[in-house]
Amino acid sequence: MSRTRRKSPAPLPQRQGIDAARLRLPLTGGPWRTVRDHLVDRLAPPPEVIDAMLTAGEFVTADGRPLAPDAPYAPGLTLWFHRELRPEPPVPFPLRIVHRDAHVVVVDKPHFLATTPRGGHVTETALARLRRELDLPALGAAHRLDRLTAGLVLFTVRPEERGAYQGLFRDKRVYKEYEALAPDDPSLDLPRTVRSRIVKERGVLTAQEVPGEPNAISRVERLGPVPTDGRHGALARYRLLPLTGRTHQLRVHMNALGVPILGDPLYPVVREPVPPGDFGEPLRLLARVLAFTDPVTGVAHRFTSDRALAP
Repeated sequence: MSRTRRKSPAPLPQRQGIDAARLRLPLTGGPWRTVRDHLVDRLAPPPEVIDAMLTAGEFVTADGRPLAPDAPYAPGLTLWFHRELRPEPPVPFPLRIVHRDAHVVVVDKPHFLATTPRGGHVTETALARLRRELDLPALGAAHRLDRLTAGLVLFTVRPEERGAYQGLFRDKRVYKEYEALAPDDPSLDLPRTVRSRIVKERGVLTAQEVPGEPNAISRVERLGPVPTDGRHGALARYRLLPLTGRTHQLRVHMNALGVPILGDPLYPVVREPVPPGDFGEPLRLLARVLAFTDPVTGVAHRFTSDRALAP
């Protein structure tokens, strides 16, 4: 059984479920006379911000001692500090605990809630919420769902076991079943397995299908029509089985079939950014089923979301 290599514990406690940041000074040295000079260059806030943090003892060494404001530059020195936690619009939907034991926590994540801290979503994430609500500061994510996708997510309780659970996803030993609402096209030949090559460039919102060896495989099945009020036209419910895990894979494949998922702000057309705090139009994509054999206990698990996708 593979295990995650344990890192040295942070000498600072979490804030709102968020770990302290670790910063290591370059070994090669540089033009800096003091650590403060390097921090001003590297972190790039106004110098008075760094000075205030140093005066308040907010930069600490690995043993928890505050860094002196005039400390000389020391190549390879490791520092810890907390980044500023900016206010975020609360995501007004609960996290549902589906399963909890000594090794894992499985939750049914709502739409609009990011799985882990990233970009402008830090404290309003599933990981930070769970750490606070369950008092499990060592909790970690075994995998991620897009912020706009709802459904089942697996978290690990013990850092030394995280690698074993992450390996399930890496080695494709997890059964994942998604459900989506999308236009109903009677001419579409389903079920079928879609294969293509998908690339996602850093800084570009959308992923693209490009020529080349397929790296993304999805099984698409039509489950049946969905009653609607006519606002979205004829809709159907689809079962989606991703056999690989490329970024936006299911969204890209459904769009390529001519039936983009209802509520998708990127496919087929990138829409104007949704204002923060606007939760009115969810992506109708749900991670419905998650099944695997526990690599630590050997127990066969199968979890099902009880959320309902509605037009």
